[in-house]
Amino acid sequence: MHPVLVLYYSRHGSTKRLADAIAQGISSQDVPVIVRTVKSLNDVSDANAQVRNDASSAAPEVTLQELEQCSALALGSPTRFGNMAAPVKHFLDSTSSQWLKGALIDKPACVFTSSSSMHGGQESTLLSMMVPLIHHGMVICGLPYSEPELHNTTMGGSPYGVTHVAHHSLSAPEQLSSDEKALCFAQGKRLATFARKLASNV
Repeated sequence: MHPVLVLYYSRHGSTKRLADAIAQGISSQDVPVIVRTVKSLNDVSDANAQVRNDASSAAPEVTLQELEQCSALALGSPTRFGNMAAPVKHFLDSTSSQWLKGALIDKPACVFTSSSSMHGGQESTLLSMMVPLIHHGMVICGLPYSEPELHNTTMGGSPYGVTHVAHHSLSAPEQLSSDEKALCFAQGKRLATFARKLASNV
């Protein structure tokens, strides 16, 4: 079975925390997982580049081959005015050859995001990331309300996918809440379960 790809862009580390927690849920099902990031578009010119969380750049940059060969995809981005961040959109725009080949058809996918405020456009960001995945023919895997944390959370969490409310200064990103961690784990576990089932039917 090919690995599940957890792919993200993280400016200050919050989205990376979600990615790592989702990866733990995938690994719990004895399904291989790789964590990758997309290339930043503004590392040279960004005046705030020095305050980036070092962990946010720890994962290797993804290759199109890794995307094409994955058995499932978890795609994450911080919220940018209710939409995905430009580096994620830029990467997705580079996947025309995979679309032409139908390389991602019938593979499960989920999406996740973080924002610095409770009403920062999380759900519209998740929906914006789903659209290109649907064009690729992927099967969207959300979070059912059978997960109790969806009912209990006062921070991040959505049936459309995992979210995190950062509420942080640039020098001290806030950790995931216990509900957010539990939902990440559940999302990864569910994605891995679908990936294994679909791979066994090929």
